[in-house]
Amino acid sequence: MSSNVVPVPNEGNIIIIISQHDQNKLHKTKLSLIDIVSFLKEIIAKLDIKKVIHSVKVGIALVLVSLLYLLDPLFQKVGQNAMWAIITVIVVFEFFIGATLSKGINRAIGTVLGGGLGCLAAILADESGEIGGALVVGISVIIIGVGATYSRLIPSVKKKYDYGVLIFILTFSLVVVSGVRADKIMKLAGERLSNIVMGFAVCIFTSFIYPIWAGDELHFSTATKFDKLATSIQGCLEEYFVIANDKEKKATIDISGCKSVMHSKSSDESLANFAKWEPWHGKFGFFYPWEKYLNIGEVLRELAAMIISFKGCIQSVRQSSPTERDSIREPCEKIGLSLATILMELGDSIRDMKRCHAKSLITQCMREELSLLVNLDNNNNSTDNASTLGLASFIFQILGMVDKVELLATKVEELGEIAHFYNKKLDV
Repeated sequence: MSSNVVPVPNEGNIIIIISQHDQNKLHKTKLSLIDIVSFLKEIIAKLDIKKVIHSVKVGIALVLVSLLYLLDPLFQKVGQNAMWAIITVIVVFEFFIGATLSKGINRAIGTVLGGGLGCLAAILADESGEIGGALVVGISVIIIGVGATYSRLIPSVKKKYDYGVLIFILTFSLVVVSGVRADKIMKLAGERLSNIVMGFAVCIFTSFIYPIWAGDELHFSTATKFDKLATSIQGCLEEYFVIANDKEKKATIDISGCKSVMHSKSSDESLANFAKWEPWHGKFGFFYPWEKYLNIGEVLRELAAMIISFKGCIQSVRQSSPTERDSIREPCEKIGLSLATILMELGDSIRDMKRCHAKSLITQCMREELSLLVNLDNNNNSTDNASTLGLASFIFQILGMVDKVELLATKVEELGEIAHFYNKKLDV
């Protein structure tokens, strides 16, 4: 085994001999450390900073509420009921402040109403004797259980107050049943309610540390959808005029943005519901018209569906000839560019909260191109029915998208008026 002499300057002039095996081992150790550091950097880069912050806040809230158990002075006051504060933090703390407020307020109201009615039913059962008390408990549980469960199935109640009704049923059932055997039900209910309030207070306090607003998320996600649809429209038109019958190239049309918009309804409704619970923050005040975002989202999903259908039209085997395509290329490209520009302007209008008059731009810029496109279709003298059908379908899809973008412009202008967007001049 070969070895190298490595002189190390010191007072004793000691010479250290390092073997080749040890050198290779040190080299591998350095490489492994570099690999570990690069791997950690990749993991950190992939992490969502908001999710990390939310996780840290949940940990802080749990530590704070655990002090009720860990500190003797606090534990002597709250006792074993401190677990209700911990349960409240675990159950109530959500990613968005609006969701936390919604769950916390629903839990508090459900607990108060359920506990109050449960106490009344328990007292009435206690004064009715053994048999009468059992009947009172059974009848009250059936009536409250049936009525509250039915209310959960009502869409308007389920959308906003489902969790509160669930807590109401749970609290009422626990209180009325335990009240038959407990003499201090009012005291016990008060202690549990106070611990729930403490847990909720810790959640609210921690939530406002680097707050994550559902309203902001809905606002910017809606604006981003316009950019996704604009990119998809441009991509479809470019593919239509560049590609003739190459199937491999046709598959390169990217409509992933349209698909994400199509599947955004559930997320948008949840964000709008949470945003209504949030206090005044930034540019979003009380009674901000979040319903308008849902209306805009519906039209965006309809446009996304049309773009997906447009892609199917482009990739159909029944297509017009290259000559017919070239005849409509110029007006189609102008319309496609105008649609993409208007969609981006509408997205910027929402993002920056500045008003623009895109509807007038549609009327001014597209009237001539649309008339020319329709006339070209009417003047088409092709004897091939399949070719004529393909061209007519293509033009029909474009006209439908123009109408839908015009509707979007109207919806965004209505939002700007109600939400008091700033005035903005639109550059043509």
